Amino acid sequence: MPIDELATALEKRLQETLPNGRLIATRLSLAPEIQLYLFDPQSMEVPLTHDQAQAVVAEPAYWCFCWASGQVLARYLLDHPELVKGKTLIDVGSGSGVVAIAAAMAGAGKVIAVDIDPASRHAIEVNADLNQVRVEVREAMPVKGLEIITAADILYDRDNLTLLSEFRDKAERVVLADSRIRNLQADGYNLVTTKEATTWPDLNEFEEFNQVRIYLAGNV
Repeated sequence: MPIDELATALEKRLQETLPNGRLIATRLSLAPEIQLYLFDPQSMEVPLTHDQAQAVVAEPAYWCFCWASGQVLARYLLDHPELVKGKTLIDVGSGSGVVAIAAAMAGAGKVIAVDIDPASRHAIEVNADLNQVRVEVREAMPVKGLEIITAADILYDRDNLTLLSEFRDKAERVVLADSRIRNLQADGYNLVTTKEATTWPDLNEFEEFNQVRIYLAGNV
């Protein structure tokens, strides 16, 4: 589906670093119930200039890709609505908003998507509107009312490992998806399933990053 008026400003954000870049509304293979405005690989018909490549590295548009862990966690919530039904859920490092949107579809009472990137927050708002669900968007995690915390693919930065104990202390339940650490050793987190998935559009990542593990902590 081509981009519509609601996403025009979002596409302009992408074009700040990729002048020829476009977004396209895309249904996810693992969760076809969900559509997201994602990067259209067909828009890049010519190689990046050196300056464009440097700009992409300096300020990557994570929000215009649906990362493997996000897709798997979205599918998991849709398949296990009892985990979130009627609960207040905070999705940390929300990116495109895929997990937050899935939580809303699964019946969460209130969904808050948190991301420090203003472009990501814009993307979450546009994608939530595209899927006709209500998601509150914030820059920082609230300090009260944390029934469930979700997070997908935040451990690419090992500094974020310290967040795991914080999540467990603040929320009744934590649902974590990760493809970057093969053997996660984190107190209170139990591996419940592993599923294969790829980031979309496909970045041809190493196969090990296509193995997504779901962990639960707290009141499970």
